[in-house]
Amino acid sequence: MIPIFITGIGTDIGKTVVSAIVANALGADYWKPIQAGFGDETDSEQLGRLVVNETSRVHPEVYRLKLAASPHIAASDEDIFINLDNIKNKQPAGDGYLVTEGAGGLLVPLNKDEFVIDLILKLAAKVILVSRNYLGSINHSLLTAEVCRYRKLDVAGWIFNDEFMNYQNDIANWSGYPVIGSVPRLKEITRETISVQSSLLKSSLLSQLKS
Repeated sequence: MIPIFITGIGTDIGKTVVSAIVANALGADYWKPIQAGFGDETDSEQLGRLVVNETSRVHPEVYRLKLAASPHIAASDEDIFINLDNIKNKQPAGDGYLVTEGAGGLLVPLNKDEFVIDLILKLAAKVILVSRNYLGSINHSLLTAEVCRYRKLDVAGWIFNDEFMNYQNDIANWSGYPVIGSVPRLKEITRETISVQSSLLKSSLLSQLKS
C-alpha cells in the first residue's frame, strides 16, 4: 500500500477528522498503530463510524494503551516497550493508499530514544500536516515545518482545520509546503459532513500526493 502519514502541530488539532476525510476521499485503508488513551471509542472506532465508502478498511492498533498520556509514558505504565520495527513489520500491505494517523505531533516520544518522526521515516510515508487555526498556531506550524525539512520528510502539504482569521497561505509560503485544503469548523461530525469535505478536498489531495 502507498503509506500516507497524518501528523500535526500538536494534540487535539483534528487529525482523526482529517484522517477520516482523507481516507474517505481516497477510498484508503486506515491504521493508527499507537492508541494512547480512549473513552467511549478509540480513534479507529470513530473513523470506522465516519467513513462511508465501501473500500476503506480499518486495521487494528499495534499498541492499544489505556493511559491518556504521551505514548512512552502510557506504555511504561503497562510495562510495554513500543518497538518501531514491530510496527513496521505489521504495516498493512495491499493495493491503494494507507492512511496512518500518528499520536500528537512529530516530537512526541514513543520510547526513550525514538519519536513519532522516527516512525514516519521507518514507514517511508508521505506526510500530510494538519494545523488547527488558533492564536499561536503560526509558530507551532512553522516549527513543525522546520523539523520536517531538517529530517527530510516527504511532505505533501497542509490541511488546515477550524477557522481563526485567514493566514493559511502565509504559513504555506513561509513553510514552503502547499495548501491541500481547509476544513471549516464542523457543527456536527457525521458521515454526511465527512463525505462533503471529502468531495471538496479530493482533487487537490490527489494532485499533491502525486507531485
